[in-house]
Amino acid sequence: MSVLETRNIVKTYPGTIALNDVSVSFESGKVHALIGKNGSGKSTLVKIFSGAIEPTRGEVLIDGVRMKFSDPRDAFAKGIATVYQELSLVPGLTVAENILIGRLPMRGRFVDWKKTFAIAGELLKEMNVDIPPDEVVYNLSVWQCQMVEIVKAMSFRPKVLQLDEPTSALAQHEIQALFKMIRELKKKDVVIIYVTHRLHELWEIADTCTVLRDGRLIGTVPMQEATHKDIIKMMFGDVEIHTRPHDLKVEDEVVLEVKDLVRKDKFKNVSFQLKKGEILGIAGMLGSGRTELLKSIFGADPFDSGEIYINGQRIFSPSPVKMKKAGLAMTSEDRKREGLNQIASIKDNLCVASLDLIAKGPFIKKHKEDEFAQRQVNELNIKVSDVRDSVSSLSGGNQQKVVVGNWLNTNPKVIFFDEPSRGIDVKAKQQIFQIIWEQSRKGVSSIMVSSELEELLEVCHRILIMREGLIVGEIKPEEVKIEELYSLCMGGEKN
Repeated sequence: MSVLETRNIVKTYPGTIALNDVSVSFESGKVHALIGKNGSGKSTLVKIFSGAIEPTRGEVLIDGVRMKFSDPRDAFAKGIATVYQELSLVPGLTVAENILIGRLPMRGRFVDWKKTFAIAGELLKEMNVDIPPDEVVYNLSVWQCQMVEIVKAMSFRPKVLQLDEPTSALAQHEIQALFKMIRELKKKDVVIIYVTHRLHELWEIADTCTVLRDGRLIGTVPMQEATHKDIIKMMFGDVEIHTRPHDLKVEDEVVLEVKDLVRKDKFKNVSFQLKKGEILGIAGMLGSGRTELLKSIFGADPFDSGEIYINGQRIFSPSPVKMKKAGLAMTSEDRKREGLNQIASIKDNLCVASLDLIAKGPFIKKHKEDEFAQRQVNELNIKVSDVRDSVSSLSGGNQQKVVVGNWLNTNPKVIFFDEPSRGIDVKAKQQIFQIIWEQSRKGVSSIMVSSELEELLEVCHRILIMREGLIVGEIKPEEVKIEELYSLCMGGEKN
């Protein structure tokens, strides 16, 4: 049995203690969940294990032997492999080349391709991964790439495997395939550390759960003895998990109507209405067409046929500029690439969608810009020291609030929220939901897409079920359980 442990680990930065006297151990044969809200120190601990940063004090040991890593390559050589959320495969190479990159078997001066594919095939078979070794990675889905990354890491026979948010971009059936693979890993002499924001996964895949809060170790608990409430309390102390308030009123007025919208290979014959103040969820697995539908309605992507009406007026040839003028706003699922300018300031990011309201001709009115930015900082409780700081300096939850605040400055009538809680912790999620509910009170309507189906039940008035590009059903959150909603999205029936 292998054991990874830390003794009195401290990591300080100027003005911040990222880790404060953390002593913890992880043994092989189990999946150890490592969780904590943003800023809890879990990313710092993972980076110390992976050799990306050095602790200020304390020590890391593997099987009782003290380890000192000069860089990630050194940590890897000493038995610690890390599979990050951002995958590192080369799309233009085959699965076999990616697994064996840098150590391809040679015959003289040439690559021995027969041996390359044979070795990779054996490694894939050993891990029960049914992917051809000669398949080009570009043709694989995200979850297949995730599996290839793990096979690649395991081919080095590491003593420790760290999985950083491995399911963040996966659909439910893909998650189950990944979990099956991770359970196979438990049979090997490898310490598995599993970092996730998705608390509901813990009881399905983890054996233990280690919680960090504000740089301190709160404790480690066996999952079979822990409840959801226990984990939340360890992460946050006392925090209330909200459900949709009863005072949110949906009016009869239709603010958005979509009729028979079609986009080839993405979605077809989509029709629905959205009423004033309503929060409408769209549930479906990845690939069901949810994001593509929102983008087409917003005018960011084309559609082939169908009609869109805002407040009874048909919108011809929609574009983001035209839809924004009509009162639509859209927060995209990829906030880092599509929702924010990472090198710009917090203030710039809060005002970019409302430039027409704060500019006179080609010139921005500075006092208006300051007013617009500060209003959203105050109303959304965005934690900033200075709005002139880079937006990349903020936590994920506060970055998401900036994305939302940017669009709220346009005074929208309808907001599309595409994966509003992706990559943020439980407390930040609750704050985002409170913002959506507060907009409902003001008569602003919302459409919310989330891969976390539990969130749709928690937040929305009504949920549309989307599967393979079709709206196949409609449910009210109070009438279904979460397992029924997953079943409907995957092609099953309501109980």
